[in-house]
Amino acid sequence: MIQHIVLMKFKPGVGPEEISSLENSMDTLPDAIVEIQSYEFGKDIVGSERSYDFGLVSLFANLEALKRYQVHPEHLELLEMIKKICDSIVTVDFEYDYKPADGPLRGADLF
Repeated sequence: MIQHIVLMKFKPGVGPEEISSLENSMDTLPDAIVEIQSYEFGKDIVGSERSYDFGLVSLFANLEALKRYQVHPEHLELLEMIKKICDSIVTVDFEYDYKPADGPLRGADLF
């Protein structure tokens, strides 16, 4: 499995309407892109100095599925929207073996 994590820092002046539009656009992707196995996103609720404003965590079966997602036209359209409202976008993609467990998963449970 590939975990894809994106953190976004909005430009000054980005308002609730633009964030709502982002959320609405992101909400449509799992129905449009079959490679997405899990897709969760939301606004930061802590607001610390090191916090980013918005985050996305998504799951893909393998690296090939992630690559197909990255070039999908609907993802590319969303990416253009994100670039217009963000000063900074950082990502990390990592691979792990998914093992269903009873209770919450912890890092050590994944390997």
